[in-house]
Amino acid sequence: MAYRILVVDDSTFFRRRIKQILELDAELEVVGEAKNGVEAIASAATLKPDVITMDVEMPVMDGITAVKKVMAQSPVPIIMFSSITQEGAQATLDALDAGALDFIPKNFEDIALNRAEAVSLLQNRVKSLAKNNKTSAKSNIASGSVKTRGQIRTRLPTDILGSKYSGSLSKPLPIGSIKNYACLAIGASTGGPVALQQILTELPKAFPVPVIIVQHMPGTFTEAFAKRLDEHCQVKVREAQNGDLLQKGVCYLAPGGKHMTVSGSNKAPKITISDPSAYPTAAYKPSVDITFDSLAKVYAGDVLAVILTGMGADGKEGCRTLKNKGATIWAQNKESCVVYGMPQAVAKANIAEESFDIAAMATNIKKKLAH
Repeated sequence: MAYRILVVDDSTFFRRRIKQILELDAELEVVGEAKNGVEAIASAATLKPDVITMDVEMPVMDGITAVKKVMAQSPVPIIMFSSITQEGAQATLDALDAGALDFIPKNFEDIALNRAEAVSLLQNRVKSLAKNNKTSAKSNIASGSVKTRGQIRTRLPTDILGSKYSGSLSKPLPIGSIKNYACLAIGASTGGPVALQQILTELPKAFPVPVIIVQHMPGTFTEAFAKRLDEHCQVKVREAQNGDLLQKGVCYLAPGGKHMTVSGSNKAPKITISDPSAYPTAAYKPSVDITFDSLAKVYAGDVLAVILTGMGADGKEGCRTLKNKGATIWAQNKESCVVYGMPQAVAKANIAEESFDIAAMATNIKKKLAH
């Protein structure tokens, strides 16, 4: 049976275009369309789709308001279409605050080299959210839990700012051997903005090491995201700049559309920002693998690397390189992931030593780095 999709956009042309693209995949069926937020809320309640695609700017009721109301009344994975502008970035982050799980540029040329790549990307993003939503529902029905937002919606957080995921946490952090870490490295993709904010807002101002973050995002989004994180965190958060010297208690977010590496000695590490042409075979820009590989050269095994929710397997090989140097690798657990792709890749390859619920991740990071 195909996954059921509701398409919401005030443009008849764009709705038709999205419907045509999605239904090129036999696993996807557009079961309804809405031209504004009010219609979206009603359609979500009656059609009960597996995923909603939602425009940000619409008449009658905008997409952000619609997301809030849909998530309150008929929770479902929502992927936002947004413009690649500073204003579009802010609006998209507001939509993630409201409960949307993913976003994609409305102009496909901003994310793909050709139409075939864009079609595949949109189809895969929608299917990943639909599959995870179905799996979540089945798991909770089988366990006899009530299908409420606060339970099965660990993948559908209500608020990016300090949201708390429900459900039991994974096993406590084992003490293990004492180790002095020099860096915390985090890689994420789909669902990452929510997960990252959950972690970073819990870190203390006097965090003992620099934090290197790679989140798959367009360039205009990473600057806005870094500023938003910085406003709500005790640690400093900034979009990384070429030549930055790493400092304790500062989080460096890789700029979207570029690659971030760390070089120099472990006592004076420095960030280098490169154009995509420097790594022509990299599938993601920024790439977790590229950043993590560079950390292995500078810090060897003195790194705690964490892979969070996201599609694909970016980070697996970088984590393998770090682990071979003696680094510690953790992954987010399946139950708290929006998409269990990247964490699953490192877990299945036996690279990750531990998997933690996102609600326990910051606590365990602080314990580990306190050794």
